[in-house]
Parts: sequence; structure tokens; C-alpha cells
Amino acid sequence: MNPVKSLKAQKSQLGESAFQLKVLNDEELLGRQLPLFKEKLNAIGLYPLKPTKIDIFQINVGKMCNQVCKHCHVDAGPDRKEIMTQETMQHCIDVFKKHKFSTLDLTGGAPEMNPNFRWFIEEVRKVDAEIKIIVRCNLTIILANKKYHDLPEFFKKHNIEVVSSLPFYTATRTDSQRGDGVFEDSIKALQMLNAVGYGIEGSGLTLNLVYNPAGAFLPAGQAGLEKEFKRVLRSKHNIEFNSLFCITNIPISRYLDYLIVSGNYAAYMEKLVAAYNPVAAESVMCRNTLSISWDGYLYDCDFNQMLELKVAAKAKHISEFDYEELVNRPIIVNQHCYGCTAGAGSSCGGEVA
Repeated sequence: MNPVKSLKAQKSQLGESAFQLKVLNDEELLGRQLPLFKEKLNAIGLYPLKPTKIDIFQINVGKMCNQVCKHCHVDAGPDRKEIMTQETMQHCIDVFKKHKFSTLDLTGGAPEMNPNFRWFIEEVRKVDAEIKIIVRCNLTIILANKKYHDLPEFFKKHNIEVVSSLPFYTATRTDSQRGDGVFEDSIKALQMLNAVGYGIEGSGLTLNLVYNPAGAFLPAGQAGLEKEFKRVLRSKHNIEFNSLFCITNIPISRYLDYLIVSGNYAAYMEKLVAAYNPVAAESVMCRNTLSISWDGYLYDCDFNQMLELKVAAKAKHISEFDYEELVNRPIIVNQHCYGCTAGAGSSCGGEVA
């Protein structure tokens, strides 16, 4: 595994959200003034951007992770100690008792490293047996320690949809982004998930993969990439999965650091602006998703969470949850939002347009 420390541990300026926001709006660094994202929304009558509903509850249960990936927008890693407490999880469960949502989306870090991860899922299932629960599993966690080896069985028992990042179907490109040996361990973990039925036709157990580019470019078409991933993984490793989600790298945290260090920042931002798609803007995930941080604060999306842009509502913490106020709030936007509206658009579920 890659022993690189998080930006926060390195005491990098880019480990601070305020500095990232400054960089995103720095005309000198960009070489010219880029149009403001809110102006693009205003031109199509979408500013201020408002939710259509709150249907997906995305919870970051902690920034601790067994990997330190080069493009991680969470700046996660083994040195991150931010972990959601059982008390905060209980606040989330209390909300589920009062309101119906279609999806609970658990992310991190490696969400499985939260000591209350399994308890939380079991408690949620007691409250709502039908809610779709997604776990964003980095795959290598399954092999990281014996206590995680039974995760495929646990996921199956609670009918959890597994969404896993696999930057590419070759070792070279995957390891360059996620650390030495990650591809090999990811393949083993996928085979373990297949062995209990995940990704197998007719099993009812969903296994989706996530692709994001390794460099300073936008992802290719999702449908074509999915066919290629399926062909290579099936022929070389006998692996099956359901769908591939293509996600555009958002210029924050470690990916922003990569863009600046590699000299690609200005060019990448120009690519995002040039690829802006108003149809994708209408379907951005923040319009039906609420993001909850490890310490219980509420955000419009996972990216706003990492930039510490709390919701524009009086109720800013899960313990104060007010559905009517939150569903009528204005969504906070900034220049990083171009990432979700470029080309076919990008969300945690892949393309949106």
C-alpha cells in the first residue's frame, strides 16, 4: 500500500477548505477569469438552485481509511481519526423513524472501519427493512484484516448494494492512483463478493464499480467503458458486476493538489467550463441528496462537505433535522460544481444526462 500521508497530516495548505475555495476562485492561478458557476445556472433559470426532494441520505461515517489514494476528495487515510460516534448515528436513525427515504448511502474513508458500522446497519434495518443501503467499499478493506473477511456475507445478509472504486482494469493504472498492490487485492475482493452472489445475474445482489480518470481529463462515455470493463474482468479474472459508474474528478483536496503540482489546474478547469451541460445541471445529485458528515453536520453534497460549506438552513445538524426547511433551502454552489455538470454530468451514481 502507498504510505503517503494525508494533506492534513502533511500540514499542507490544501488540507484546509478555506484555502481550497480561495484557489478555486484565483484568477491569477487560472490565468484568466472563468465564468462563475452560479451565472451558468442563472442563465437557465436555475439560480438559486433548489432541491426537488430529499430522497437519498448520504452519510460519511468517518475519514479513516486503509488506503491513501492520490485523487481522494476526502483526503482520507489511516492517519485520519475523524469517526462518527454511535450517538450521531442514533440521531440519523431517529430521522429514519420520522421520514421515509429511498436510499441510505454510506461512505468514508472506509466506512467499514467505523467500530459501529455493523451496529448502525442492523439498527437501520430494524427501522426500515426496505430502504436501499449502499456501502461504498474500497475492496481492499475486505482483505486488510481478518475481522473484515466476512464483509461479503454481512453485506449479503442485510441486502446491501456494494459500490466499489476500480480506477481501471489493469494493475498499472489502478496501483498508480491507489497504491502498490491495490489492484491485486481488489481482484481478490471482487472474487469473494462474486462467490456469495454479488454481481451474479439473478442473485438480486448488486455490485457496481466506479471509474474515475487517472489524469487531468474527463471520463469517456459510461456505456462503452462498462462494456470494456466487463469484457476484460470476465475474460482475465472471471469477475462479474452489474454496472459501471463514471465519475468526473472534482477539483478539491488531493485531486486539486495533483492538478496544481502537475501544472494542469488551469487547463482542467477550462475543460470543465467548456464541457458544461445545462441538461446535467438540472439533474445534479444535490437536488435529491443530503450529505451528513462524520460529526453530524448537514451539507448539500459530499463535495460541499469536504469544503465545509454547510447547508444554507437554520437546521445545520442532524440533531436539528427539519425536512420542510431543508427541502426548501437554496443549494450552495461554487466553481467546483462544474465537475458535476461537465459532459454527461457526474454524480455518485455516474452519468446524469
